[in-house]
Formats: sequence, structure tokens, C-alpha cells
Amino acid sequence: MTETYLGLGSNLGDRAANLWEASRLLSLLPGCRVERISRLYETAPVGPRDQPWFLNAVLRAESGLSAHDLLAAAKRIEQDLGRTPSERWGPRVVDIDLLLYGDAVIATHDLVVPHPELWNRRFVLVPLLDVLPAGPLADRVRKRLDALGADQELRIWPGEHEA
Repeated sequence: MTETYLGLGSNLGDRAANLWEASRLLSLLPGCRVERISRLYETAPVGPRDQPWFLNAVLRAESGLSAHDLLAAAKRIEQDLGRTPSERWGPRVVDIDLLLYGDAVIATHDLVVPHPELWNRRFVLVPLLDVLPAGPLADRVRKRLDALGADQELRIWPGEHEA
């Protein structure tokens, strides 16, 4: 089993329900055990600004699936929940990104791990910190958050502001 971290996002429909259903479906995958889910965070969209704000979360899971098989299963879940092709960074019912897959570094035409934008996205790093165990990776995430500052506003959902 490999410790994996997946980022979840939604800005269409019942955003919270979309994230909970995505996490439930991930937990039903053979050889996949969801261990922890972060708080939900509300964030401004990246890219086109004329769309609703996102709810984001990160979940930690143990998976017996390969990284490619886990990503393929996540993409099937996105489709099952109603995601349709749209513009890059456009509105979506649900988005599931494979952020980390153990200590693996993967760079193929269809998968890059760690996720290529992981270290630039406060809306991923803050919820990631919620589910990371104490240790060097959590320390690295804290340092990166300090370096990013508060330029990307996010709020604990519902309603609390996260600096």
C-alpha cells in the first residue's frame, strides 16, 4: 500500500456534496482506503475569474493501485459525478488531482507527480497540511506557505477566514 494525497475541488452545484461524494467513491475503489480528509476551504478561482468560488479539500489514502490506475479511477469518478470537458481552469462539478504518490517522482505524458502546481497553490498546501503527519514534508509545506504569504485568500468553509 502506498500513501497517497489527492486534491479535490468543486465550484458547480452543491460543492460540499460533490467533494464528499468524490471522497466516498474513492474510498470504494478496490485497494484504496481513505484515511483522512481535510477541512473544506473556499477559494477564489485560478484562471477565469468570472466563475463561482471553489471548495477545496485534500484527502490522504492508502492505495494498492498504481499511480496511473489511481489517476484513471479518479478521472472516471469525475465523469460519473458529471464533469464535462471545459476550458482550462474553468468551472467544474468536481476535480480530482493526484498530488503525491508515496515518494514517487513520475513524469509521463499523462501524469506528473508530485503535481506540477502543488508548491504554488495555497488552496492545496493549506488543506494538505491538515492531513499530513508531522515530519519533514509537513515542515516543507509550512515553509512554502510562509514564502507564498497570504496573496491567495482562502476561508475555512463555511465562513472562517484563514490567513
